[in-house]
Amino acid sequence: MNLGVNIDHIATLRQARGTPYPDPLAAVPVCLAAGAGSITAHLREDRRHIQDHDIERLAAYPGLHLNMEMGATDEMVAICERLRPFACCLVPEKREELTTEGGLDVVAHQSRLAAVVERLTAVGVRVSMFIDPVPEQIRASRAIGAPVIELHTGHYANYRGQMQSNELAALRDGASLAGDLGLIVHAGHGLTVENTPAICAIPEIEELNIGHAIVADAIFKGLHQAVADFKAVMVR
Repeated sequence: MNLGVNIDHIATLRQARGTPYPDPLAAVPVCLAAGAGSITAHLREDRRHIQDHDIERLAAYPGLHLNMEMGATDEMVAICERLRPFACCLVPEKREELTTEGGLDVVAHQSRLAAVVERLTAVGVRVSMFIDPVPEQIRASRAIGAPVIELHTGHYANYRGQMQSNELAALRDGASLAGDLGLIVHAGHGLTVENTPAICAIPEIEELNIGHAIVADAIFKGLHQAVADFKAVMVR
C-alpha cells in the first residue's frame, strides 16, 4: 500500500507569516526517505497554501510521483495540462470551507467531468475522482473513464461508535464495488495513526493520502518520524 504525503499545511505555515520558509519542497526528500511513495499538493483557487511556484517546482522534481489535487475548473485543468504531473485528483472546492468537506458529485456533473478526464488523460495524467463511498458515484466515475477513485474517509474519521462502524462498512462496500468495476482505489481525509489500521484492512485500497495528521505529528516528533510511523502502521 502506497503512502502519499500531502504537504499543503507546510505551505499553510509559510503563508501564515508571508515568509519564504518553510519551503514545502524541502519536505519531499524527507518524506520519500521515510517511506512515502508519492507527494500530494492541492493548488486551490484561492491559493491559501500551495502557490503556483510550488506546484511548478514539484512537477519538475526529478522522478517524483506528484498527485496534484485540484478543482475541475478551466484554470486548473490548463495548469495541469501544462505541468503534466504523474496524477491529479479532482476534488470539490468551496472558498469558505476550511478543508475539503465531502466527495465530488460525479453524477450531477458527469458530462463536464468526462471532458476533464479526457483532456488530462490525453496528456498522460492519471486522473482520480475524490468521492464519497456511494455506489452511484463509483459507477459514474467508471462511466466517465476515470481510472482511479479516492474514497473520502472524512466522515469515518469524524464519527464515533455505530456511525463510524456504518461508515467503515460503506467504505468496504464501496471499495469492493470499485474493484469489481476495474477501478484503482485510493482513500484519504482525516486519517490518523489511530484510525488508519481499519482502512488499511480493506484489500482493494492501494494508496492512502494523508497530510494534516502527518504535519501535526511532525511538530512534536519531526517529519521523518511522523511519515515513518504512518508507513509502519500501513505495513503492519
